[in-house]
Amino acid sequence: MPAERLGHGAVPEMSLEENALLTAFQQGLVSKGLIQRSKVLALAQSIIERFAVKTPDARTAARSLSGGNLQKFILGREILQNPRLLVAAHPTWGVDVGAAAAIHRALIALRDGGAAILVISEDLDELFQISDRIGALSGGRLSALAPTAHTTPVQVGGWMAGQFDSVPSPQSDTASLI
Repeated sequence: MPAERLGHGAVPEMSLEENALLTAFQQGLVSKGLIQRSKVLALAQSIIERFAVKTPDARTAARSLSGGNLQKFILGREILQNPRLLVAAHPTWGVDVGAAAAIHRALIALRDGGAAILVISEDLDELFQISDRIGALSGGRLSALAPTAHTTPVQVGGWMAGQFDSVPSPQSDTASLI
């Protein structure tokens, strides 16, 4: 899932039906070099229904959707391919709270289904909400990955500034019980 919805994740002038084919072409949508239009339309309609994309129909141009609805469509297109790995760059940038919550639920459900998800985001609140482990890039270097539950935004901020020696120490859940 690219950060840029229009132009990278979807072709603005193309319909949602046509955009469904962009990355899902290996899902039985093409046979002997011919596009199976009925299957492409069925996939687009499935994405629209399953991910609550608000649109008149699958033949609507991608550019006419709101940012959140287009993002849900792109995410749905990728999730319905059952990936083992999904890279999501800024998955909720510029979308409303409702769309962001739906996107988070979809990512977590995909993870719970066994997929690995790499979320690239500058939104620390989002990362702390949906990530099991967290790390930061700075100067071309990656910090150690640490369990999100044992990491603070201050530590991640240090990593973002290149202070990689501030690795969190695991805390016992019983340590806070007195």
